[in-house]
Amino acid sequence: MIQNVAARIASIGANPNDSEDDRLKKSILVISSLMMASMAIGWASVYFAFREYLAGSIPFSYAILSFLSIGWFARNRQYGFFRGSQLLLPLLLPFFLLLALGGFENSSAVVLWSLSSPLGALLFAGRRQANSWFIAYLALVVIAALLEPFGHPSNLPPVVLTIFYVMNIGCVSIFTYVLLQYFLSQKEATLRLLHLEQEKSEHLLLNIFPAEVAARLKNKEQIIADRYENASIMFTDMVNFTPMSADMRPEEMVGLLNDVFCYFDTLTEKYDLEKINTIADCYMVAAGVPRPRCDHAHALAHMALELRDYIGRTKFGGRQLVFRTGINSGPVVAGVIGRTKFAYDLWGDTVNTASRMESHGAGGFIQISEGTYDLIKNDFICEPHGLINVKGKGDMNVWYVLDKKT
Repeated sequence: MIQNVAARIASIGANPNDSEDDRLKKSILVISSLMMASMAIGWASVYFAFREYLAGSIPFSYAILSFLSIGWFARNRQYGFFRGSQLLLPLLLPFFLLLALGGFENSSAVVLWSLSSPLGALLFAGRRQANSWFIAYLALVVIAALLEPFGHPSNLPPVVLTIFYVMNIGCVSIFTYVLLQYFLSQKEATLRLLHLEQEKSEHLLLNIFPAEVAARLKNKEQIIADRYENASIMFTDMVNFTPMSADMRPEEMVGLLNDVFCYFDTLTEKYDLEKINTIADCYMVAAGVPRPRCDHAHALAHMALELRDYIGRTKFGGRQLVFRTGINSGPVVAGVIGRTKFAYDLWGDTVNTASRMESHGAGGFIQISEGTYDLIKNDFICEPHGLINVKGKGDMNVWYVLDKKT
């Protein structure tokens, strides 16, 4: 029962299209207004009991006006008017109460309650509007100080004045402390969400770019382009993929490629290589970029052999697949191009030749150029395949990598 009443009070003036933040602010303002109006009635009763009728009528009037404002808001849902009235009432009425009681000392510094106005504006209206409310509060304090010599004694006993001092200072301090706690909790929650979003962004960036390149992108480096004198590039492509895919459902074809390339990704991580991209059924990977390494050709040869053996003994979707692989070694240029959907890519004759090694190769074999052969011949069993005519390059000596030397 109590929960239902509290929920209905909190939903006063809410609109279906309100954001969560707007809904929270409205409910906090309604609840705090009801609490302050109720406290004002108790305050008025004390003043009436000590025959301070003018002083008692001020918090009593505040309570009536506040209840009317809440009722108007519940009926018309005019949040701007409601917010303004609930900021204006606690700004002016404590000042009038101070005048009615005869100054700072005789009112137990009740004008401190006017501070709730700029603090509330900070929470409900934003920093810009809060500045104006705070200036108005300071102006009232100054005016009250100037009028202090013209004050008159009140009917409140000293002990009551002391109690009111404690209550005024204590309640306003509690209100300020709770508000600061709220802002700090909101700040911490925002920082946590921001941190999570940053982690997601960084994780996504690291899925697209090498860690070294991602760091340079975050530093807003304008042009990212590097030359590597010693690197190796490997292309591997599925044989007869086009006719095979014509007989497959789209989800079946994508699922098959995903299974294959996910395994390729594990080998890329295993040998600390850099996956450059995939184009249809072709997988491109590099060694020696962006992290130079002396065994770049060896690393790709190891991956190619493991890939060949795994594909040879595994069926994907009930199909036996065949890949042809080509590797070349030499200098490359690496960098990031594009403004949208930008990508890390490699360029140069070394890349083109590696692609030709794959396209001119045979299914189930790893074909390498002379540049790669010179680097790995002492550690791998390589079989000469003679001269092949490569488009744009002429006749080239090539080898097949058969196995590792024991």
